[in-house]
Amino acid sequence: MSLIRIQDLSREYDMGSETVHALRGVSLEINQGDYIALMGPSGSGKSTLMNLIGCLDVPSSGTFELNHVNVADLDDDELAEIRNREIGFVFQTFHLMPRSSALKNVELPLIYSGLKKDERIELAEQALIKVGLADRMDHRPNELSGGQCQRVAIARALVNRPSLILADEPTGNLDSRTGTEIMKLFADLSNQGNTIILVTHEEEIARMAHQIIRIRDGMIASTETVKHSLDRN
Repeated sequence: MSLIRIQDLSREYDMGSETVHALRGVSLEINQGDYIALMGPSGSGKSTLMNLIGCLDVPSSGTFELNHVNVADLDDDELAEIRNREIGFVFQTFHLMPRSSALKNVELPLIYSGLKKDERIELAEQALIKVGLADRMDHRPNELSGGQCQRVAIARALVNRPSLILADEPTGNLDSRTGTEIMKLFADLSNQGNTIILVTHEEEIARMAHQIIRIRDGMIASTETVKHSLDRN
């Protein structure tokens, strides 16, 4: 079932007297449960496409539907609402509150949902259990390893049960062993039916997804199905 439909999507920026064409007529369809790695060199349009998919920006032309909602038609408040409801973000630098416990960090997105405190805590606990941190809920970020901090960030992304997990270089600040553990977690989440778009510069990391989409000069250069993902090993 289609989750994302992108048709002839373009994004232009005015830089003084010059117009920069960051994306040039991209068309793409992503189904529920897909696990995709998005790759491309600096300046390729990869980050622009990621920002559009994450509802952090709107296109100059073309259409982008997320769960059958045309994002180009939304105002800033509606964009914020769809981000909170539909998308879980995982960043390279974790973005955790340093003085708050893992549980409090994961609970944060639920504060705006109108749920009662006991319901929020229960959902946050479930998310931390899912990422293997049942015994670290009361620990602050400075009491956790880098890999554990990224697991907290992934739990926070999951806690709203979003339609899409958007991960931007999630292994960029981790050593190779810990990065592999995090990618195994993403594979497990994919096998549970979560839709994941992973942005990475690393070929080895990208090949752990099920499909690689390569962006170059603002266009899709190639699409490759990967037959030896980590979750199949």
